[in-house]
Amino acid sequence: MKVRIVQIENSWGVHLPKAFLEQCGFTDTAELSIENGRLVLTPTTLARSGWQERFAQATDIQLITELDILSDTASVEWDDAEWQW
Repeated sequence: MKVRIVQIENSWGVHLPKAFLEQCGFTDTAELSIENGRLVLTPTTLARSGWQERFAQATDIQLITELDILSDTASVEWDDAEWQW
């Protein structure tokens, strides 16, 4: 699709079809970069997007297993030596 480059105040821009933006997952911000002489516009996502849905889908067994894995990998030798209980 050819689009016109138009002046917008002191900058330049293009009008993008709403359907294109929705199909690619754009919201109100985007990441703009140059790759191999091309402008690349990438949708940005929030750092924790999808977490709420993931927690809602997790069963108790999955959650316990994931927490066990985290606790096993988080333990280091100095934990036992430095702490007094």
